[in-house]
Amino acid sequence: MAKKKASKQKKKQTRVDFTPMVDMMMLLITFFMLCTTLSKPMSMSLTMPANDQNLDKQDKSVSKASHTITVYLGSNDKIYYIAGLPQYDNPECIKETTWGKNGVRDVLLKHTTEEGINPVARILMAKAKLDERKSALGSTMTDEQYKAELAKLRDGNVNGEKIPVLTVVIKPLDTANYNNMVEILDEMQISCIGKYVIDKVNEDDKKLLDLKGVK
Repeated sequence: MAKKKASKQKKKQTRVDFTPMVDMMMLLITFFMLCTTLSKPMSMSLTMPANDQNLDKQDKSVSKASHTITVYLGSNDKIYYIAGLPQYDNPECIKETTWGKNGVRDVLLKHTTEEGINPVARILMAKAKLDERKSALGSTMTDEQYKAELAKLRDGNVNGEKIPVLTVVIKPLDTANYNNMVEILDEMQISCIGKYVIDKVNEDDKKLLDLKGVK
């Protein structure tokens, strides 16, 4: 009896159609584009020194010496300060400090004006109370209202009283690094300093720093 030949099964190739996936991806992209909140650009307000050549030096230095702290950013993460305006004939007016709470922040906090006021300490105390009001249970204070109240504090309006604010003059040397610049601006925000300027190191500053041995 003749043997039957074994029937061969036809192999079918598996094929996945990804065409519907394209439509689904387009729908997802459109959905996320419409529903995602775009990040808003963050900006920092800086009060830059005037370049008007018609202004006298006396007009540019409108802040009183007792209301001013001059900060120099040096090499190797060094930071120096002068309590008041620079005394270009006295290198001992330059003091070295450190970064952080026990350094430059402490210098700002303990600075006293000629009226006997610690403006930074007063403003930070008022800010702490403002933060408590904002975070209190059942508080209806909006972010816009909080920012408006904080701006008043930085301008020296504390508990209905106008106090003199502190002006910080920041002078980075050519040897300072970018990270130090970011750190000192952070200190301005942490200490609630509303009036600060970034100025260039002039020739008088260079002579004073050389006498002190600051690089």
